[in-house]
Amino acid sequence: MEGKINELLKKPIHRILLTFLIVKVITIAVAFGLIYYAMKAEAYSRYLSIKNVSAEKVAKTIRGIEMSAQNVFDEVSKHLDSPEAVIAALESKAGFNSDTRGYFAAFEQNYFPEQGTWFEPYIYQPDVTGFEYKQVGSARHNYFKSPWYFRAKKSSQSFWSEPYFYYDGTSLSGQYCSFVKPIYDASGRLACVCGADIKFDWLAQELAWEDESNKANRMQNQFHLLKRHEFFSVILNNSDASCVAYPEDKTLIITNKEVLKDLMQKRSGVVDMYVDGEACTVYYGPIEFVDWTLAVVVPKLDLWTPLIPVVAVLLLITVIGLLIVRSVCRGVLRKSLQTSNITVCES
Repeated sequence: MEGKINELLKKPIHRILLTFLIVKVITIAVAFGLIYYAMKAEAYSRYLSIKNVSAEKVAKTIRGIEMSAQNVFDEVSKHLDSPEAVIAALESKAGFNSDTRGYFAAFEQNYFPEQGTWFEPYIYQPDVTGFEYKQVGSARHNYFKSPWYFRAKKSSQSFWSEPYFYYDGTSLSGQYCSFVKPIYDASGRLACVCGADIKFDWLAQELAWEDESNKANRMQNQFHLLKRHEFFSVILNNSDASCVAYPEDKTLIITNKEVLKDLMQKRSGVVDMYVDGEACTVYYGPIEFVDWTLAVVVPKLDLWTPLIPVVAVLLLITVIGLLIVRSVCRGVLRKSLQTSNITVCES
């Protein structure tokens, strides 16, 4: 009798379990889809905000450098009487902005006859102790051939130069960008091209500090949902999409034509691409005052990581549900069959 009841129970239980499993799979798929898009929206909002805030902070730093540099330029323009007066003018205003690497005044050939062809006094910060003076103009550093000097001679406006590499074998060597302005004397003759330098390794350190600050923000990451937050930020030069400030072990190579077009037109956007062999999402947007773009690179694994435990929990619930449904159905059907058999026997 017991064997016959078990045989009769198999078919209806299998049908019930199959129905339950189909419903559960559909439920999991819908739940997974909703959770995925919710996580994607959260990530989009988070990293777009990080990109905007970081770009704004860089822009404020750049604007501060411009304002300090303008004070230096004005002081130089008032003291074109002698080389000593120019150097004193540079030194008098140089300490107003600690983010600036140095200030220079690259003079026209023989403007001061006693200084010869190249006269470029440079007041710079070798470290945190203060500013020092150095004459950097020479045949080796022929600034007359520099793109920023050539452009300044054609313009009466201040501007940020294209990134360039300076090398003299000292700690000054490195990749720079300069805020440049031509200076004219009382007769209207071009006297020199003044500039304020920033070094990109300093800018990369500022970006890294900002990234770490965002990763350690307790309120911002209160509901991190097992995310690693291993994103990093870089600054791209809009004209050629080259990285000018980035972490030492990271890089970002842009080949997407639409993204390159966005950089040239100073537009924001989001693109999926491989970075150093890893699938990533890149959030990018222009930085005010300069022809640069800030990009936040986020590994796609950062989005998928929270979904793994969610899927595991849903699968565990499904298995437990199947066992419970199977046990309940067996008990109900067994009782029903036993009652039917008793009724038949009594008849």
